[in-house]
Amino acid sequence: MNDTAKNQRHQQRMARKKALIDASIARADQEKGLLLVLTGNGKGKSSSAFGMVGRSLGHGMKVGVCQFLKSRTDTGEEAFFGKQSDCEWHVLGDGFTWETQNREQDIATSQRGWAVAQRMLTDPAYQLVVLDELTYLLNYGYLDADQVLDELAERPPMQHVVVTGRAASEALRELADTVAEIADVKHAYRDGVMAQRGIDL
Repeated sequence: MNDTAKNQRHQQRMARKKALIDASIARADQEKGLLLVLTGNGKGKSSSAFGMVGRSLGHGMKVGVCQFLKSRTDTGEEAFFGKQSDCEWHVLGDGFTWETQNREQDIATSQRGWAVAQRMLTDPAYQLVVLDELTYLLNYGYLDADQVLDELAERPPMQHVVVTGRAASEALRELADTVAEIADVKHAYRDGVMAQRGIDL
């Protein structure tokens, strides 16, 4: 087959593909606040959520971020987004559970953190709310999972929420509009490379 024929076949395939995509876009005529769940064992769940924070701020939207479990306040994302006038950023944890080793403390900290999230989830002024590492609080029983799911379902209708963390429950996945499972293929940490600024911190 000569180049002219190849080019013609390519043009025909792309025309058919465009027609299908255009029809699919035309059918998507709803507008609503989305619940997105970013889960799985791979790296990039929080990074993806923070990408949506940047995108939302670029559209002039008000954003709230609740970081559960994590206690670091020296990350690049907080240093940058914390300076943005439309971004309210909260680090609400005492560190990962293997660091605290105190279940009662973890429960109390989680409940105080959830009170911050509840305020955002009832306020339509927050157009995007990120609940970073929330899945752990549900899986460990630090929060009442049914109550959390009810409050997510009852949030303002145009409010977007992103939940991150490993092992998202089936109930959370079912409630979500979009679920992404990020796979772990390879990680530099297992080769002895420490967390790197700009990549991990």
